Amino acid sequence: MKDRFLRFLRHEHAVSAIEYALLGGLIAVVIVIAVTFAGAQLKVLFDNLASQVSQASS
Repeated sequence: MKDRFLRFLRHEHAVSAIEYALLGGLIAVVIVIAVTFAGAQLKVLFDNLASQVSQASS
């Protein structure tokens, strides 16, 4: 099994597949961080908006 895996890693297609997998993983991490940050910022924005609407209608 180990020999088979090492042969797989020596092939150019395998190296490309591994590179694409790493790149895809990195992109996924960046997307998760961006969405988390944007979500937190949107929550603050909507909380402020709700507070202002509540005060204006009182």
